[in-house]
Amino acid sequence: MAATLDLKKINKTIKIFAVAQFGLIAILIYTAVNFQQRLQALGRGYRFMNGVVYAFVIQLLLFYPIFRFASKEANRDFTFIGKVPTQEETKEFTKKKRWADVTKISVMGFYFIFALAAPRDPFILSVIIYSFLLTVLTYLQCYSFTVKKLSKAA
Repeated sequence: MAATLDLKKINKTIKIFAVAQFGLIAILIYTAVNFQQRLQALGRGYRFMNGVVYAFVIQLLLFYPIFRFASKEANRDFTFIGKVPTQEETKEFTKKKRWADVTKISVMGFYFIFALAAPRDPFILSVIIYSFLLTVLTYLQCYSFTVKKLSKAA
């Protein structure tokens, strides 16, 4: 028998996402301070704000695709609240969830490989790491926002 999704499980996921967001923000602040110090040690402290601005521009370009992806995932999860799916629905749900997981792992892999292949310049690495952390934060916030919106509508 397939397990049913309920609002309690989704709310627990939202709470976990909130804790993860605080952790990611702490990591973002730590890396920002660390890269700022490294750039100042190299005499290029003025490049720090350029890196922050570049990361935000990249994030603005990625916002809509991330929002659409997170919204689709939240809608997928929300459609099964309170009902026992048939075997065919469970199979379709699992397939969609698996593809979403593969997509998330691929994005993480892209950033990891990009960071390894990039020159060891602190400025370039800072933009890559800021963009990665902001991408994850955006996904978590968009998923939470969509679930809360759907919860209010229901």
